[in-house]
Amino acid sequence: MNEKEFESLKASCPWPDELTCALTVCDTEGVVLYQNRRSVEVNGDVRGRSMMPCHNERSRGIIARLLAEGGVNAYTIEKRGIRKLIYQLPWRVEGQIRGLVEFSLELPDELPHYVRG
Repeated sequence: MNEKEFESLKASCPWPDELTCALTVCDTEGVVLYQNRRSVEVNGDVRGRSMMPCHNERSRGIIARLLAEGGVNAYTIEKRGIRKLIYQLPWRVEGQIRGLVEFSLELPDELPHYVRG
């Protein structure tokens, strides 16, 4: 799926722009294909640019592993006093990895944890 095809898909599915979390999507080369409004607010508009120069060697290794093998990379950070959950995973077309999706969600100071079922 190229950038034009991705834009067509996005047009048929506008709800991500209304999310309060940041959503960023890249292709298998690390080129950013899509950012929702919150992602642009937080990261600036980096659509069409590679995200690789923004990451250190360790992070580039994680990105390479996710693109090659799949899986999930999830962790929390604190930036400017705001705690966030970062959740990264591949997106696929017909089972084939076509890039990565990153969700960045701001966490409240108190976050309940429930054990169910």
